[in-house]
Amino acid sequence: MSIVRDAPGKSKSGPGFAPSEVVVQRSFILMGLGALIGLIVAGYALFTAKGTSTLMVPAEDVALVNQQPISRVDYLLQLQAIYSTDLEHATEAQKRKVLDDMIREELFVQRGKELDVASIDPDVRAAMVNAVEQMAAADAISGVPSDAKLKDYYQAHQDRYAQEGRMTAIDFVFPGADDAAQAAKAMQSGEPAQAVAARFHGRDSGKVTGEEFYFAAKIHLGDSLFAIARALPSGGASQPITLQDGAHVIAMVKNIVPVPTDFADAREQVLSDYRNDAIKRVTGSDEVFLRKRANILVAKDLR
Repeated sequence: MSIVRDAPGKSKSGPGFAPSEVVVQRSFILMGLGALIGLIVAGYALFTAKGTSTLMVPAEDVALVNQQPISRVDYLLQLQAIYSTDLEHATEAQKRKVLDDMIREELFVQRGKELDVASIDPDVRAAMVNAVEQMAAADAISGVPSDAKLKDYYQAHQDRYAQEGRMTAIDFVFPGADDAAQAAKAMQSGEPAQAVAARFHGRDSGKVTGEEFYFAAKIHLGDSLFAIARALPSGGASQPITLQDGAHVIAMVKNIVPVPTDFADAREQVLSDYRNDAIKRVTGSDEVFLRKRANILVAKDLR
C-alpha cells in the first residue's frame, strides 16, 4: 500500500488553494475599500467645508453670491418690511424683486471691499465703527440688571436724578483781603450786601446775573467759586476767596437746592444711564484690546 502525502503549499480543503494566498487577496480587497472610503470622506469634506466653492445653496440661505450667503431669515424680514407679507402670500414678482435687490446689494458690498471703499469714505467708516461698537455692546444693551444693581447705581449718581437747583447770587470783588473780610462779616451779620460792598469798595464781577440754574452758575462762576456758592443758604455770604483778580465774597440772595427724584420715578432713566455706562466700559475694553494687538506708528511731530 502506498502512502499519499499532502503536496507542499496545498490546502486540505480543496485542490490548488494555499491559506497564504487567500489572506493576501483579502488584505488587498480591504485596503482598496479603505482607500475608496477615505477618498469619499475627503471629497465630501473638501466640497462642503466653509469657504470652499459649492454648487448647493444651504437650506438656511436663499442664495450664494461668490460663496457669500444671503440668509433666508434676512430675506423673509426684507419681504415683510417692503411688502408686508410672508413667503406664502408674496407674489413671484415680489419674491424676485427682493431677492434681486439683496443680490445687488451683496455684489456692491463685495465690490466696495475690493476697492477698499471703507478706507476713504467717511460715512462708510463711521457706519462700520458704529456696527462694531453695537456688536460689542450687544450684551450690555440686551441685559436686564436687577433692581438692586440699579438702586446702587442710583445712589452712586444721586445728582443725576434730582430737579435742577437754582440760585440768585452776587459775586463781589474787593481790592484787598482786609476789605473783603470786613465786608463778608458785615453781610453775614445781616447788612444789605449792596450797601456793604459800596462801603468797602467792592464791585459786582458780573459773572452771574439774576436767577440761574446750577449748571449755568457753575459755568459762569467756575468750579471753585460755585462749590462755595452752592453750600450757602439764602441770605448768606461766603468767607473771602482770594483769586488772581482780587478777593471775592459771594452774597447768596436765594438758593433753591435740588430735590432728589424718587427711584421709582427715575427708574427708566437710571436703567438707560446704567446701560450707557456699561456700553462705554465694554467698547473701551475692546479699544484697549485692539490697540494692544495693533502695530500703530505715529508721526514724530504728534508723539
